Amino acid sequence: MKKLNNILIDINHPGHVHLFKNLIYLLKSEGINVFVTIKDVDNLKKLLQLYNIDYIVIGKKSDSIKGKFFNQIKYVKELVKLINKNDIMLGIGVSITLAHASKLSKMVSLILDDDDSAVEPLFARFAHPFADYLISPDVLDFERKRENHLTYAGYHELAYLHPNRFKPDLNVLNESGIEKNELFFILRFNAFKAHHDVGAKGLTVNQKRELISMLGKKGKIFITTEKETEPEFEIYKIKISPDKIHSLIYFASLLIGDSQTMTSEAAVLGTPSLRCNSFVGKISYLEEEEHKYGLTFGFKPENYDNLLVKARDLIDTKNLKSIWQEKKLKLISDKIDVTAFLFWLITNYPESIKQHNKDKFFQYNFK
Repeated sequence: MKKLNNILIDINHPGHVHLFKNLIYLLKSEGINVFVTIKDVDNLKKLLQLYNIDYIVIGKKSDSIKGKFFNQIKYVKELVKLINKNDIMLGIGVSITLAHASKLSKMVSLILDDDDSAVEPLFARFAHPFADYLISPDVLDFERKRENHLTYAGYHELAYLHPNRFKPDLNVLNESGIEKNELFFILRFNAFKAHHDVGAKGLTVNQKRELISMLGKKGKIFITTEKETEPEFEIYKIKISPDKIHSLIYFASLLIGDSQTMTSEAAVLGTPSLRCNSFVGKISYLEEEEHKYGLTFGFKPENYDNLLVKARDLIDTKNLKSIWQEKKLKLISDKIDVTAFLFWLITNYPESIKQHNKDKFFQYNFK
């Protein structure tokens, strides 16, 4: 395969901006042209602009299943045109569109997926079979017995929150009106509007009120949501720039919510996190963070009262953050710098694939 001068990165979700931003910077520093494609989503565009990353909009998004289906055809068509016009030989993303486009063009696709197939059945059904290579955390090795499946010792969050990639900004405390050593809590509420969220449950409005009442007696409260929050909670909404949210999580006393990604982000940053939703017990990387490393705790909606008990217990624990930082160091010692691994995989393709398949321990060079 000729030298890769042009790379495509398809981004579907604001969280994927964080996942790929450092990879984009590294690829560009090597003189590689990186084409970043997105759907027309305001949060996505704003975040990419904050990180000074150029992007190409390939279409609008829809919340309905029917709308998603018809839009998907348009996305693939636009992506194939872009690939052919710019002689793009390799693409990477958490993307059904990218997988389909690779089968209609000369581009090789690297599809990242950190979710269990039972949790994201549509992605597993419509992306996995079309991917040239499927790349997952090694905690999912048990369920994906495919020749083109590559695993690595890490999580998506370690592409941007590994100590090599992230240094917390203490200034975020001043910007948020938080005194040094003051207790404060982050509440993360999910919208549950993705295709895999059908029938899923999280925290109810009354439960959110109860959490705010309990935590408000101990410290400041900050709320972050995927969509608009209930008007009564608006006064707690985080007002800092979205590129600073991970620093706020790092310094937080506790994070509670019904979201997956931010729970995992807190775990790898060494901040205790609790989540309550229908997916508890079903997501392997969060199960590992909970049961192997003791960094997070999951509760199903019917066990919400147990979450309250655990939250009170954690708040009353002396030296809580120090204890969690020690747990985090154990996790980091077992895992790799995911961005460094992906950069090597791409810039040394296809030899890197052969090397990884031959020696799974080679990845530990990227610590």
